[in-house]
Amino acid sequence: MNKKEVFKLAKGFRGRAKNCIRIARERVEKALQYSYRDRRNKKRDMRSLWIQRINAGTRQHGVNYGNFMHGLMKENVQLNRKVLSELSMHEPYSFKALVDISRSAFPGNKKSIVPPKKEGLAIVL
Repeated sequence: MNKKEVFKLAKGFRGRAKNCIRIARERVEKALQYSYRDRRNKKRDMRSLWIQRINAGTRQHGVNYGNFMHGLMKENVQLNRKVLSELSMHEPYSFKALVDISRSAFPGNKKSIVPPKKEGLAIVL
């Protein structure tokens, strides 16, 4: 990289990292390494977020994530985790239909464990 490109990439850095070529080159190189690494980590983090959202949505209906995904796979429902997480957050009735499809396809989902209803606290005087 020539000096002009390095300084262009180093714009916004603090101290001498923005105007001394030797330091700027080192900092820009390290910044590019971080950005390369974190582009991959972002994909990993988003996938784990989607899985957490799907798991939370399925547990409301008494099914865990693994059994839900296995049931969808057996029924050949080809929705990715991103779409499933969006459905679980914004379209609860559609997501409930998918949980029912998954439950009917996989025998492990037959046991419907519905969490107990929480009632208000009774004040004893």
